[in-house]
Amino acid sequence: MKMLFPNKLITYNESVISKIPMILEIVERGPIGIKDLYHRVAPKLTGVNEYMDVLDCLYALNKIEFDEEQGVILYV
Repeated sequence: MKMLFPNKLITYNESVISKIPMILEIVERGPIGIKDLYHRVAPKLTGVNEYMDVLDCLYALNKIEFDEEQGVILYV
């Protein structure tokens, strides 16, 4: 599956980029487990693939890190 970015066929609201602020707002408050974060944002996403795409974007932008020892996502 491809990441969805806004274009002529994909609106901003349908794109992965529109979901970034929602996840950043939660992660900025403190470390959170991957499953806990997913359960909080799942109603606003189309599925796990979209969730992973948003996390990939945030990681590529150096906005989040994953602490393997604690199993949490951290805001950078």
